[in-house]
Amino acid sequence: MPRTLADWLAFIERQHPKSIAMGLERVRAVAARLGLGQPARHTITVGGTNGKGSTVAFLEAIARAHGWKVGAYTSPHLLRFNERIRIDGCEAEDAALIEGFAAVEAARGETPLTYFEYATLCALWLFQRAGLDLAVLEVGLGGRLDAVNLVDADAAVITTVDLDHQDWLGPDTEAIGFEKAGIARPFRPLVLGDDDPPSSVLRHAYAIGAPAWRIANDFFAEPVDAAHWRWREVGYELVLPLPMQAQGAPVQLRNAACAIAALRALDLPLEEAAIARGVAEAAVAGRLQRFARDGVEVLVDVGHNPQAARALAGWLRAQPARRTLAVYAALGDKDAAGVAAALAPAVEGWHLAGTQAAGARGITGEALQQRLRGVVADPAVHAEVAAALRAALAQAAPDGRVLVFGSFHAAAEALRLLEGEV
Repeated sequence: MPRTLADWLAFIERQHPKSIAMGLERVRAVAARLGLGQPARHTITVGGTNGKGSTVAFLEAIARAHGWKVGAYTSPHLLRFNERIRIDGCEAEDAALIEGFAAVEAARGETPLTYFEYATLCALWLFQRAGLDLAVLEVGLGGRLDAVNLVDADAAVITTVDLDHQDWLGPDTEAIGFEKAGIARPFRPLVLGDDDPPSSVLRHAYAIGAPAWRIANDFFAEPVDAAHWRWREVGYELVLPLPMQAQGAPVQLRNAACAIAALRALDLPLEEAAIARGVAEAAVAGRLQRFARDGVEVLVDVGHNPQAARALAGWLRAQPARRTLAVYAALGDKDAAGVAAALAPAVEGWHLAGTQAAGARGITGEALQQRLRGVVADPAVHAEVAAALRAALAQAAPDGRVLVFGSFHAAAEALRLLEGEV
């Protein structure tokens, strides 16, 4: 049997011929042998195309500000696998993860599990033993057939629905929306972060009797001044500080608003001061995370699809005028041209980086350049992210800005460099 966490992660990567295998039959059978029930007194599941990790962070922070014991499960990680499983705000220790993986391995018998399925079962096993008040579970891919959907959550959130993972979820937002709506449960609230979600989401909610709470329809997020915003619904409102997360970007107000709506849907007592404290303090790495290097502002973001790129472009245009250089490192299965086209009006220069270190989905900088012909003019091409970031910093004006984005891999490599690990 593996001995260290690194050994276990290498082991579980080898246990299934595919990294993704949709369907709940295998993982449900193993969960039953593990004796898994509800992971906490209350559970919220978070799905969507973009904004899942930030919404989980807001839920976790607000709940913890109320004194609740909270478990949070997210994916993928940036620097350490331990990031994926948090209890009371602390990453799971290696020893706990090893114990969880050993329990899953003992229960699975001859049933093959993917890396994500192992991780999900490990998280649920640890949460069940922790005596949690609230578990917040981020969907990995889609929703209906994702391993997280084993759990019958008390409330579900779908942050956004847009094009991503079409090979797995379908060719358009209606098909993708149907897959994501699969996390809803009959007669339990479904919070929607889209003003105008796909009709497939609303149809499914109606069909199963899940009350849908839509932003800009049933609850609202409105700017108040440079430091505050308002959450409101009919007969109730809160004036709250802007999130520290991502410097108050408008998309983060939506994520925070969805988190508040989901917690109110649980019909538990909430305190305005605790909500305000949680909103102000919530943070998650790689979401417009800011650094300063010799007068240059460096922003690191995991955005990797056109919807995320449009949000980034809007945020950049709303900031004081600065010359912006982009370090873009995409994976091979993403719409690189669509992403670059969305950001091009807000970017003055491009540095493209290879992602071969990300594994089978990685591509070279030259391959990325080929995909962006006619979209990005005269980009510099680099073998890897660290080299691209160093070159961009050398080129940037003292009051300029460098944006690193395009994948979790890009964000992780940038954070390692900026935080001094390489």
